[in-house]
Parts: sequence; structure tokens; C-alpha cells
Amino acid sequence: MAEAADFQGTSASPARRWLRRTGALLAGAPLLAGLLQLPAAGPAQAASPAPVSVSLDSLSPSAPTDGDTLTVSGTVTNNGKQNVTGAHVGLRVGPLLNTRSAIDAIGRHSDDLPSGTGSEIGGQYEEQFAKLTPGVAEHFSISVPVDKLDLGEDGVYAFGVSLSGQTSARPWEQVLGIKRTFLPWQPSEADTKTKTTFLWPLISSAHMTARTGAGELQTPVFLNDDLAKEIAPGGRLAQMLELGKDLDVTWVIDPDLLASVDAMAGNYRLQGDGGSTTAGTHQAVAKQWLVNLQKAVAGKEVVALPFADPDLASLAHSGTSVTGSLSHIKDATDVAATTVKSVLHVTPSTDFAWPVEGAVDPSIMKVATSAGADRVIARSDSLQETAGLSYTPSAARPVGGGTTAVVADARLSTAFEGDLTTADSATLAVQKFLAQSLEVNAQTDEQRSIVVAPQRMPSPSQAQAMAAALKALQDGTWAQSQNLTAAAKDKPDPNAATRIPSTSAYPSSLRRQELPRAAFEQIASTQDKLDNFKVILSDQSRVVTPFGLAINREMSTSWRGRGAEAENFRDDVETWLDHLTDQVKLIDKSETKLSGRSATIPVTVQNNLVQPVSHLVLRLTSTMPTRLKIGGKAYYEQRVEISGGHSQSVKFTTSANANGRVTVFAQLYTEDGQEYGDPVSFDVKVTEVTPTVMLVIGGGVLLLVLAGFRMYTQRKRAAARQAEDDGPEAAGAGEETGDGPGNPSAPGDRLHEESAAPSGADDPEQPSDPAPDTAPESADPSGTGERVDR
Repeated sequence: MAEAADFQGTSASPARRWLRRTGALLAGAPLLAGLLQLPAAGPAQAASPAPVSVSLDSLSPSAPTDGDTLTVSGTVTNNGKQNVTGAHVGLRVGPLLNTRSAIDAIGRHSDDLPSGTGSEIGGQYEEQFAKLTPGVAEHFSISVPVDKLDLGEDGVYAFGVSLSGQTSARPWEQVLGIKRTFLPWQPSEADTKTKTTFLWPLISSAHMTARTGAGELQTPVFLNDDLAKEIAPGGRLAQMLELGKDLDVTWVIDPDLLASVDAMAGNYRLQGDGGSTTAGTHQAVAKQWLVNLQKAVAGKEVVALPFADPDLASLAHSGTSVTGSLSHIKDATDVAATTVKSVLHVTPSTDFAWPVEGAVDPSIMKVATSAGADRVIARSDSLQETAGLSYTPSAARPVGGGTTAVVADARLSTAFEGDLTTADSATLAVQKFLAQSLEVNAQTDEQRSIVVAPQRMPSPSQAQAMAAALKALQDGTWAQSQNLTAAAKDKPDPNAATRIPSTSAYPSSLRRQELPRAAFEQIASTQDKLDNFKVILSDQSRVVTPFGLAINREMSTSWRGRGAEAENFRDDVETWLDHLTDQVKLIDKSETKLSGRSATIPVTVQNNLVQPVSHLVLRLTSTMPTRLKIGGKAYYEQRVEISGGHSQSVKFTTSANANGRVTVFAQLYTEDGQEYGDPVSFDVKVTEVTPTVMLVIGGGVLLLVLAGFRMYTQRKRAAARQAEDDGPEAAGAGEETGDGPGNPSAPGDRLHEESAAPSGADDPEQPSDPAPDTAPESADPSGTGERVDR
């Protein structure tokens, strides 16, 4: 009579419904026992493939209530070699599942044949197929009023879709394929609702390099255009944004993602081969994504991770022994808040740290809180319950030192991992998530706060499944939304575990993916180079900002499982810093020749940067100060300031004490005494003119003058005697013609002119005075020596 009343569309009395549900529950008890024994089935039995595969592509609504019509659709495919005849797809309602473990068991064996899931509803709620041809998929869709499912008390029911039929080898009806899932049943509002926090992560990998253009705007350079693909319509991050905007979630954002998209919204370039770059073209996409994000987070809680989402576990296990590594966490936290505020115009919470997969140990907790975060998002498979609780406790756990571990539920947090690209796998993930959530709520009458922390970078299909499950949960009757800060502040359960597991308990699978110590040593080396370089710059921000952010990216969690790519990124950052540092350098010098006891030696410093440099000291050092002194001692220093794109010649006074070759070293230093750049060495060849040589030269000049004077006197006397012999007329004739060409006195005059020139050129001088530059008179080939200023 009850069945007849149901078919006529009438409702059964409450007492009759109670009896019917109780009967269904009792009838399903043996079947539940069989289901719970599934994991113990032999390997051969569990592994045997079903002749027909059943795909459950849609189950709507995911959590039905009274008066709903449940629609189930999917496909059946004959995997055998024989036709299946007399086939039909039927719906099966199994027993009430009273534990979370029972849900797990069915989830692991969703298509195993050894045990069924209840009996078929039968009647008109099935779809028949006269024949299933091998390899051909057939679509089915069945709708059934929920009242016809004979569901009992509130809770989670096993639910299945089966294909029954026969083959020529087995000509009788049998179940040839099945797909099991879950049906959450909470038709009325629960007396106590579980407060549920769902984290919605907007995190990506590192996309920007340390390189920027030389102009005033410092055009950023990206590794590639992958980020544009992620934020473009249909891309992963575009879908995360579109799906999350209508959900009541806590947004967990890596500020590096915001900074990168914001940089892409302006002029940006893409790194090419051999240091070349090309212009990026997705500014409009970046601008639109940011506008959409600003709207989506308005009025919602935003949690900002440290910039570039540093790998806390890698740092704790491999980086703390490297000096300066921990300081990067503080820097990354400081820049996080300002980045989010400037891009999204909201004030984020920076109180939370999120280790990879919520796995914690004492060293990770120490690193996580070192930058000021006093709340660490852990996971229940790491911080496990040890008191044998029969329920899932609230997330907040005080773990000492003013730190709160916010323990996310592992089952709910991992529900959307794996390949969810097929509708079948996505549907199963959604139903399992809802089943686990309802079962948590049914464990006790005490209200609790549960946190769901999914994987950091869900794929589009995973994000779609997450959104579908969360929408069904928010429309359901057993949970209420809550943000992360509220969950962290909720009253902790005094019976919940608060002891952080030991370091040895950290999963080896996660440890193998960590950054090695060598990575942190390279990061420290790059930081040292940056610290040494920035002190000479007039505008440090042009270098410190892009390189500081790049160093943060070198520690990113996104490098896990990508060791070679991480190393390439670190090498590129350090190589570019070396390139910039080398733009301020000493110009190589060839051999310098020093004639005389004193002279000045020029050393040229070149600045190819676009900004001026200062706070530099140039030191010139003589390797043989007994032979050549610089500034009166073994070395001498001078301050250097050079405008951008210019060179400066710095002159040093030297004094020679002996002839010979001396090697001289030029080295730049920062004002704090650190060497800057490579030194330049060159030889100084001392060729001093000695006093003896000067006396010989002077004596020769004097003899030449005396010889000329004697010749002049002799000619005068000869001319006078000739005049006496010729008489007065000859003398008169001579006075008229003067110094003509035939005048005997002309040779004497010419001799005087030639001899006067060298006499006038050799002014008396002391050997210690600066001598004329003799380099041009050298017989050496050109280019082998340098002139020096005297």
C-alpha cells in the first residue's frame, strides 16, 4: 500500500516513513558490512575489470531534499568482446554510511563488482538497451523523484548506477558494471551547522625576471608569456577568478602574482635567446583580470602570503644554516601587504603562514613564525589526533609560544586532487566532498569550525569541481560559511591534539622535492653581490627592488619538482647582476713609460649605467715601492664619482727612485672596504735621465758653442786683414752691398743661427725637474707604451 501511495503521488505518514526508513536501514546493514570488507578483498578479485564500464557524468541535485527530482546521467561502454543483450541501467540506494572511513572505502572501490550497492529501485526508473556492441558508448539519463528512493534518516547513503544484462557465454541477467558514489541526505535544516572555511588560492609560479629596461620606467622582462595564458579568458587563473567571485571563500593570494599582472598591464617585454627581448602584447588582458579581481574580493577576506610564496619547509630543512636566509622571509612579508593594498585596494591579513600541504614539524613552525605570522595553516594528516576522538575537532589549536595551528581537514582538503578532467571523476569528487562534510556535521551536536585548504594551484577542471561542491555546500542545510580569521579565533577543543610532530615524521615524498642547501648558498651569494653593488648607486631602488623580488622568487614553493628550472632561474638572476656590476669598471692599461723622477699616471674608470655612481675609492698600488712610489708611499687612494654613461680619468702622482720595470695594480673599493670588480694591472717602465748624462750633454753643447765662437773670430780677423790689403775703396764697396749672397760674412751668420737654436732649446735644468715627454721619440712600435702627464 505504501508503494501504491507513492506511485499515486501521495505522501506517506511520518510514522509510516519512519518504519519504511528503519526497514531499509536494517536491510542494508549486512550490505554495509560487505562494503566495509571491500579493502580486504584479494588482489585478483579487486583488480578484475568489469565487462561494462559505467560513467556517472552528472548527479543533480548533488544534495537533494524532499520534493526534489534526482537526475542521473552518464554513459555505459561494453569493454568485452561479446554483445550484451537485454541490458538496462538501474539506480541503487545502499545503506546509511555512519563513518568517514566507510565513505573512503566506497570511494576507493567505486567500480568494483564483488559487492553491490543495495537493490535496484526498478519500475520505470531505469533505461533499457536491447544490445550493447563492444567498444561503443551508450548515453543514459534517468530521473527519479527523491521520495521514490526510500531514504531513511538523515545522513550519507551509498548510491550506485549499475548495468545489468547477459552475454552468450553467460545467458542470464547479472550486474556487468557499476559506479558507486554518495547521496547526502539532509532534507531539513540541521540543528547544529558546521562552520566551514574554504580557502580559494590565487597562486602561480614565478614569471618575472630580475631584468628591467634602462629607461626611467624600467620596463619589466618576463620569462615567457605563460602568465598571459593563465589570466586570459578560459585560462586557469581566469577560471579561478570567475568561479570564486560568487562563492563565500577566503582568498589566499600570492602578492607576486598581483605584482606580475600589474607589471604586465603596462609595457613589458619577453626574454628571448641570447639576451634579446620582444615586446609583450597582453596589456588589455592583464588590466581586465585585475579589474575583475578587485570586484571579486570586495567585502571578502584576503590573506596575503609572503611575496612569491616562499617554501617554508625547504628553508627550515636546508636554508637556516646559511647566513641571511631567514631575513628573506621578513622582507617577503613586509612587501606582501603593500603590494596587495596598492593593487587591490584592500588591506590583507598577513598573520598566516602556509607550509606545503600543511605538513609541519618544529623547524617549519619556527621558520613560519619568524616573520611575524602567528597562525600556521597545518593539515590533519600531519598534526594527527592521538586521543582517539570519535569526531573531527575544530581547526584552531594553540601549540605554544602564542602560535595557533589552524588545522585543515585532510579528507576535505584533498578531495579535488588528481585527474578531474572527466565528468565522471569530477562528479565523484563533488559527491565525496559533500558526503564527508555531512558526516562531519553528524558526528556530534557540538558546533565546530572546519577549514578546507585545497592544493595551491588547482587545474581548471579541479577548480570547477571545487566550485560545484562549494556551491552545493553553501546551498545545503548542514554547513555555514566562515572566514579564516574567524576560524583561527574560535574556541579550541581541549581534547584536540596540539603536539607538533617531530622532524623525522615529515613525509619523505615532500622532502625529496625541497630546494637543496646549494640553492640557499647561491641565494646568499647573490645577496652579497647585491649588497656590495647597491652602495655605489645614487638610486638604489632601481636595482634593489627588482633583484630583491627576484631573490624572493628563487625561494618560491612553485619550484617543487622543478629543480632544473629553479637552478636556471637562480643562474639568470646572478648572471644579470654580474652584468650590471661589470658596467662600472676599470679600463685596461698597456705599459706606461716614465721618463724622469716624477710624473702623473692616469687610470680610467668607466660607468655604463644610466645612473651616477659614487662611494667608490680607486687604489693604485706599487709592487716595488723602493723603485716607484705612488703619492709618496706604496699605494694611494682617491674617491671616484662618475655620471651615468661617462668615464673619468683619475690621476696619480708618482716618484721614481731607480730605473726598471714596476708592476702596478689598480683596484676599485666601496667605501666600506669591499673590493669592487676586477683589478687592472700594468707595468711602469722607469727610464730616468741621470746627472752624469746631463753633464755629458751640457759639455758637448759648451764645446760646440766655443768652436763656433772661435770660427767666428777667425773669420772676422781674416776679413779685417783683407780690408787693409784692399784699401778704402774696397771697404766702401763692401758697405754698399751689405750681407749679399757673396758676402763672406754670410756663412758665419748662418752658423750662428743653427748653433743658437740648440743652445736656446737646452735651458739649464736640474735632473730632478720634470723632463719633456720622451715617448714620441721612442723607437718602440706605436701602442706599446703610454704617455704620462708630467
